[in-house]
Amino acid sequence: VAVSKTVGWGFDSLPPCQVKPGGVAEWSIAAVLKTASGESLTGVRIPPPPPKKRIVNFYVKLGIVAAVVAGVFAFLWGKGYLLRLSNYIAETREELKKCTWPTWDELKGSTVVVLVSILILGGFTVGIDLFITLVVRAVI
Repeated sequence: VAVSKTVGWGFDSLPPCQVKPGGVAEWSIAAVLKTASGESLTGVRIPPPPPKKRIVNFYVKLGIVAAVVAGVFAFLWGKGYLLRLSNYIAETREELKKCTWPTWDELKGSTVVVLVSILILGGFTVGIDLFITLVVRAVI
């Protein structure tokens, strides 16, 4: 007997709940009913424990990871990518040695300039936003 409002509209009804013999649901229902009626739980079948998962040794996992890392390293070495990377790092260090770095006083002064600029720009943005909000509210 269909009691759904979707009957005739092309929707399939869901099947009723099925309880597998010996499953956890059957055991739970039987235990609840026997407990509620005051009976002892004798005769209630306890389902078998789930199958144990195969545990892989930690050292096997570590060996696999090490082999993958070694394979990637060998591939990069063979293609010359590691040499190019080390040359890039060495050249970058040489270029950074040629740079002139600011003193602490110059750095502090620049920081103050940036903070004051942010405050002024933020205040300006808030002011314009408030002005536009007032104009829009006045028009509406």
